Amino acid sequence: MKKVVSFKSLLALLAIVFLAWSCDKDDNDEVAKTFDEKNIVETAQGQEALAALVSALTTADNTEGTDLVGTLSGDGPFTVFAPTNDAFENLLASLDGFESLADFDTDEERAILTTILTYHVISGVAAKSTDLSAGQKLGTVQGEELTVNLEGGVFIQDATEVDAEVVIADVEATNGVVHVINKVMVPQAIIDALNEGEMTNETGTLVDVVVATEALSILEAAVIKADLAATLSSEGPFTVFAPTDDAFVALLDILGDDYNGLDDFDTEEEMALLKDILLYHVLAAEVKAADLAAGSVPTALADNSIEVIASGDTFVIGDASETNANITATDIMASNGVAHTIDKVLLPQSAIDFVASLQLKTIVDTAVATDDLSLLVDALVQADAGLVETLSGDGPFTVFAPTNAAFAALLDVLGDDFNSLADFDTEEEKALLVKVLTYHVVAGTAAFSTDLSDGQMIETFQGENVGVSLNGGVFITDATETNAEVVIADVEASNGVVHVINKVLLPQEVLDALAAMSLQTIIEIAVATDDLSLLVSALGQADAGLVETLSGDGPFTVFAPTNAAFVELLDILGDDFNSLSDFDTDEEKALLVSVLTYHVVAGTTAFSADLSDGQNITTFQGEDVSINIKDGTVHVDDATDENATVVLADVEASNGVVHVIDKVLLPQAVLDALTPAVPNIVETAQSVDDLSLLVDALIQADAGLVEVLSGDGPFTVFAPTNAAFADLLNALGDDFHSLADFDTDEEKALLAKVLTYHVVAGAAVASGDLQDHQEIGTVQGESVFAILNHGVQIRDKTDVDANVTLADVMASNGIVHVIDKVLLPQEVLDILSPPSH
Repeated sequence: MKKVVSFKSLLALLAIVFLAWSCDKDDNDEVAKTFDEKNIVETAQGQEALAALVSALTTADNTEGTDLVGTLSGDGPFTVFAPTNDAFENLLASLDGFESLADFDTDEERAILTTILTYHVISGVAAKSTDLSAGQKLGTVQGEELTVNLEGGVFIQDATEVDAEVVIADVEATNGVVHVINKVMVPQAIIDALNEGEMTNETGTLVDVVVATEALSILEAAVIKADLAATLSSEGPFTVFAPTDDAFVALLDILGDDYNGLDDFDTEEEMALLKDILLYHVLAAEVKAADLAAGSVPTALADNSIEVIASGDTFVIGDASETNANITATDIMASNGVAHTIDKVLLPQSAIDFVASLQLKTIVDTAVATDDLSLLVDALVQADAGLVETLSGDGPFTVFAPTNAAFAALLDVLGDDFNSLADFDTEEEKALLVKVLTYHVVAGTAAFSTDLSDGQMIETFQGENVGVSLNGGVFITDATETNAEVVIADVEASNGVVHVINKVLLPQEVLDALAAMSLQTIIEIAVATDDLSLLVSALGQADAGLVETLSGDGPFTVFAPTNAAFVELLDILGDDFNSLSDFDTDEEKALLVSVLTYHVVAGTTAFSADLSDGQNITTFQGEDVSINIKDGTVHVDDATDENATVVLADVEASNGVVHVIDKVLLPQAVLDALTPAVPNIVETAQSVDDLSLLVDALIQADAGLVEVLSGDGPFTVFAPTNAAFADLLNALGDDFHSLADFDTDEEKALLAKVLTYHVVAGAAVASGDLQDHQEIGTVQGESVFAILNHGVQIRDKTDVDANVTLADVMASNGIVHVIDKVLLPQEVLDILSPPSH
């Protein structure tokens, strides 16, 4: 048994005067020396007369959290009243069971010693004897006050009736001052504690009994830790079944490596558990050994009972476990009840559940320990998103765990690009794997199979729901048409529950992503389609990066001409283009690029359902195509008169959509390049050798006729041949050997009148539109007449008609009829042959 701190003789000693203690003068002189470079502790350590004080400080510091030596070695300043060795001897002599300071060997006893010692220290001031005044109150570190009495010397009054005398004053230290006194002073708190002990006839409360019993030291610490000391010191009465230290050690062994002592009960949950366990050992009545009877007995832990079980001539105590506790000592009486020691810590159901939970593994540890979940573990690691750490956390979680076969089946479905989970190696693929895995996790609850109901929808950590079907078993429904079956239910973990399933669950988000991953690019689709091989060749021949572009992100809408459409285009282009390889110059490749980009719409994926009749769509080439929908068939209009028909719509690609068409679309820019502009009338004349003199005449007239006949028109021109001009020159005589002889202003004006007599402005009159004897006004002002007699003749003011030798030569600004005679108006005839008078 531990010593009961009764301080038997001390109470009497407090009522009488302590014997005065005086030191030998030599000793006084030695202690009184000033140690300029020593603190208070070092000063005391250097004096044999204060050895007991040093020992008392050191003994008090053996309690964890107490550091009087360190404090009094600190900066201070402090005023310390230091009892001599004799003072401490007188104190010990008055105490039963305390022969030396070493006998203060429990935390409670050292706490008493600490209270006494701190009653001798004033903090914050170094008060010399000359600073003290009669009746002065000194607040101590212990909390109570000392009073100064200066009658006949320097005396210090404590809570007793006997003052301590300062026998050596003003011993200076670096952090304060020491006054040596001849008595250990006692505060009121210690006197009250001693008086209470006397009133209880030294029996003490149940807490005192536990404190005084060495074999119950862990129970003592547990009661203090759980803050139950005040409860078990109250009036009661109580009965305590007190587990021995060995019983607590056995419990700690059961709890495992994480519980080596009471200090390991450090969370709120663990502290509550410790309190529950202790209350489970307490009955709210005094039950002595003779009063024990078999049956269930309620404990101080609400709604929890223990069983008193007959065993031979005695009893054992049953708890929520399968092991009973033996009673090892009975009827240890206390002022507020009785204690019986037992050899086992009694465990309520809450403690049994806690111990069971300690044996459980986390969800991740459970998966790691299960061979058939190894691919799930690999997937969690491969996802590289902290899922291992998350599912090792507090939870609770409900996890639907696919087997290895389920993951193997998924990899088979994904195809050759995913032979193992390691093939999820891009950021995009890892993100996809995370979505799959988090679709198997329900956060915030541990839902056992008995908690599930048919038709229940459960939101997953991924965000989408899974469904529950209880038709013929437990099945989990995902976004596919195949359910997963729970093949092993209710695998309990420390942070939730695991249900093993035979299929990897897939949310709609992942299905959409997988569908997109399985799609080919527009180029890949074209390459894989036999009837688009010429389109692929054209993209390569254009040599403009179109293959790379249409393999990019897009989105694009592509109208893809068939091989037959390209063959038809080559036929139209003629002999210079027998194959696409004939687009071999920079200009021809640029032309091919214009054709191809006219089939591409960038920035959108336009399915047929997105197209509307009459819609105009701007192509990558820059010009628009038009949509024409007739009888549900989509046609595409280009710059030609013939539209293209969509023969295969909505071929989805990873970067857009393809509509196969039966014609190569041609923009206006390409049509203009493929069809050179029709020459105007002047250019036409310049291109015909037999009209060279007509061109010379137009230039020689110097009247702007070249510019006029190169203008918009329309014009109808009757164009004389070179022979016709030669005949005219012959008729004019020796003065006109060539058109260059029309070199005066008058002659040039005459030539202009001749030429404008061949021009009809404002109309392009074809030969088929002429009527016999039709009068036609010319730019010169006079008319010519059409004569239809075995051909077309043009009649002027002479007697000879001109024959149209080549009719209807079309020009961009009119029409040319080649004639075999230069037409002459009356005005010119008059100038050339003036009338005689």
